[in-house]
Amino acid sequence: MHRRIAVLIAVAAAAAAVPGVAAAAASPHYYLALGDSLSQGMQPNVKGVTVDTDQGYANDIAQAEQARVRNLQLVKLGCGGETTTSMLTGKGNETNARKLHCDKAGGSQLTAAVRFLKAHHRAGEVPLITIDIGANDVDGCVTSANVDGCVAAGVANIGRNVPKILKALRKAAPSGTTIADMTLYDPILGYYFSANATDRALASASTVLLKDVNDELTVADGKAGVKTADVADAFDSYDSTQMVSWEGQSIPINVATVCAWTWACQTPPTGPNIHANLDGYEVIAGAFEKVIGRLH
Repeated sequence: MHRRIAVLIAVAAAAAAVPGVAAAAASPHYYLALGDSLSQGMQPNVKGVTVDTDQGYANDIAQAEQARVRNLQLVKLGCGGETTTSMLTGKGNETNARKLHCDKAGGSQLTAAVRFLKAHHRAGEVPLITIDIGANDVDGCVTSANVDGCVAAGVANIGRNVPKILKALRKAAPSGTTIADMTLYDPILGYYFSANATDRALASASTVLLKDVNDELTVADGKAGVKTADVADAFDSYDSTQMVSWEGQSIPINVATVCAWTWACQTPPTGPNIHANLDGYEVIAGAFEKVIGRLH
């Protein structure tokens, strides 16, 4: 009996001494990334086709947190083209979801997320959930004959749907989960350089409209006890008075940041494209990291 105990102790000690063995035996923890195309790190490829990547803000956050949370695994359930309505109901983004092979077990992204959380409900098993949603509720307004009315309708959808989404996630999440949402940057500022006077006017007006959208998101976050990553602030989205140098000319800082950190000012085939580039995704990740704090 003593010999058997000694052997077991020796085997355990040897396993602990082998790199990776202890980590592999540890229970996994999950970071759940939800939302639209930004949560999937979508960017245009060299042909101008917008595709999922493993270089988005969720990947950046996961890499940072993996140094602090043992055996943390990134799970992406976000879907390009998702609106607050389609995230909630599964309706309105079906074609894009099929094309992108979005995982919507149960019919909608929210249902899939709730199922995942209920299946991993041990305290601390899902230390982090991030969300970005709402951009697609208003992005299509740039082609509307009534931009203000279109944005108002989108803001109303956000105000109606986001609280329901956050409430469901908070209810399904295990104890100790940190949930963080984000405000939106302003890719419409890329129209600043347009030869079309209507487009330039839209770029000028877009910051006011964006404030309405972000205010609605921030209010919903506060009521749900969800942290808000202020990406709009990180992109200086509302600051059109401070001028900076950009390619030999003086332009507003909010235009310069959106040109530097997204594909919105690029020429074809890679642009114009509303998605963040590698630098932009790092900025978004940094905004999340500021509010996430220490995960449990």
